[in-house]
Amino acid sequence: MRWDPEQYGHYAGERARPYFDLLTRVRPPAEPRHVVDLGCGPGELTLTLAQRWPNAVVEGIDSSPEMIQKAQLLSSSVTFRLGDIAAWTPDDDVDVVVTNAALQWVPDHSDVIKRWLPAMSAGGVIAWQVPGNFESPSHQLMREVGDRPRWREFDLDRVLGFHDTMPTPVDYARLLLDAGWTADVWETTYLHVLPGVDPVLEWVRGTGLRPALAALGEHAAEYEQEYAAELRRAYPAGAGGTVFPFRRIFAVGHKP
Repeated sequence: MRWDPEQYGHYAGERARPYFDLLTRVRPPAEPRHVVDLGCGPGELTLTLAQRWPNAVVEGIDSSPEMIQKAQLLSSSVTFRLGDIAAWTPDDDVDVVVTNAALQWVPDHSDVIKRWLPAMSAGGVIAWQVPGNFESPSHQLMREVGDRPRWREFDLDRVLGFHDTMPTPVDYARLLLDAGWTADVWETTYLHVLPGVDPVLEWVRGTGLRPALAALGEHAAEYEQEYAAELRRAYPAGAGGTVFPFRRIFAVGHKP
């Protein structure tokens, strides 16, 4: 699946807000030596970590060549490189790990986090945010349209269904506490007011819809027409724009 940094950048302000809300709760006990942003995307938000901790080595890692290529144009003060979150392990000098809207793409990511925890340095912090909206109309309708006879041959549930096993906030809290860490876990539903025509479709084109579009190939535009019609009914446009509720789950753990 290829990522499009330009498409992802639509609604950049709305996408960035959870990142900054997450960082307000990241308080390492000392100036960190090494800070890693896993799933850094095009890198603009990673630069804010270098501004916050100017004496730290700051590193951004993403599995998308397109995202990393764009990120590497931003600054020489931050290292950006290709990498697989599922295979990554923190070095012994990593004091802060941030991963924003990325772990939902990693199957069984709770097991991945459990592997990171003992490798982190004493006093280390791990903070993540994931979407919690996979039961919302935007995602249910992706699957419902994909289950129509016209689209069944593409088996879209195969690429859209792995989010069905996403952990709950309680699961995340238990994961941290069972490892002997502190757990600060919460959820927020943002009510984004989006301008333009078919803005919810425009939003998911940059993220959640991409696996389906990749699977559909040359038939993607036809599928999008059916899906967009359903989205308009689920998220009607009104005066001032379209209201798009978006639930997100946050977790911050501190290692004693």
